[in-house]
Amino acid sequence: MQLIKTIFVLTGLMFCTSAYTQQLNIEEPVRYLALGDSYTIGEAVGLDQRWPVQFSDSLEARGYEVEVTNIVATTGWTTGNLINSIISQDLGEEEYNLVSLLIGVNNQYQGQDIQLYEPQFMQLLDSCLAYVGGDPNRVFIVSIPDYAYTPFGQNAPDPTTISAELDEYNLISQNIAATYGVSYFNITPISREGLNDPALVAKDGLHPSGYQYTRWVEHILKQLDQQTSSTKGSPASGEVEMKIFPNPAFEEIRITVPGEIEVTGYQIYNSSGLMVEHIDTSLLIDQQIGIEHLPEGIYFLEALNDKTSVAFDTFVVEK
Repeated sequence: MQLIKTIFVLTGLMFCTSAYTQQLNIEEPVRYLALGDSYTIGEAVGLDQRWPVQFSDSLEARGYEVEVTNIVATTGWTTGNLINSIISQDLGEEEYNLVSLLIGVNNQYQGQDIQLYEPQFMQLLDSCLAYVGGDPNRVFIVSIPDYAYTPFGQNAPDPTTISAELDEYNLISQNIAATYGVSYFNITPISREGLNDPALVAKDGLHPSGYQYTRWVEHILKQLDQQTSSTKGSPASGEVEMKIFPNPAFEEIRITVPGEIEVTGYQIYNSSGLMVEHIDTSLLIDQQIGIEHLPEGIYFLEALNDKTSVAFDTFVVEK
């Protein structure tokens, strides 16, 4: 009999106190597939320092039986390269039950049209879901780290442009994650400590070190632990289920919360964690909030009882 362990994942976007949650089901024996580029294959670090390997090792340390850890990644790969590799390989025969996806930095580095990224990323995510029988609770996405905060990146004509462009790529993948209902871990802030902490950068001056990859895995596991803990807490810890529909939305959203929970206000935050609006529920009609003025992107909605947070959820604005 297969043993299934369920972990509730706090998806680590830029604003971690108001992130949407997904349920990550880890089935034993774990058969893990990691898809990506140099960051996944671990350019400039030892085999045991690659983050997918460290992640699998951490699962084993927590008592999980890990049977397979397969990495399909090559330094320099774009989303198009990864798509072609997947097509040429029969990965489905492995019957994976856990898949991660981290890809896109080379699209930016090579100056590709960013408009190509969304459809190609969605195609890759469709492949990830196909490997796990279409279950979004067995797939997770990792954000693109920011190489502007490395010696190599600092030699670029304008490192701030690198960061701005990678933010755009990551926002696209965040939006797709929310639409598909898969977990998303934002490790980009860790990579942006690279100039202050040189130990986070590998000896080649460009790629993450094994230590930085350890930080990534610790971040992922911390989010798992925090969400597991919060589900055992009070409604203020985020246990209350709030529903937003339609989602994605264009002109307005409607919110429902359990009838026994009194909500006196809502706060909307953007993907950077900045509050963009506070709404008094006494001014609402049928709990409908107009969002036509919000730019396209992913947002977090916090429900309040007086000044106490009682629920979180996420929604996507499409234009």
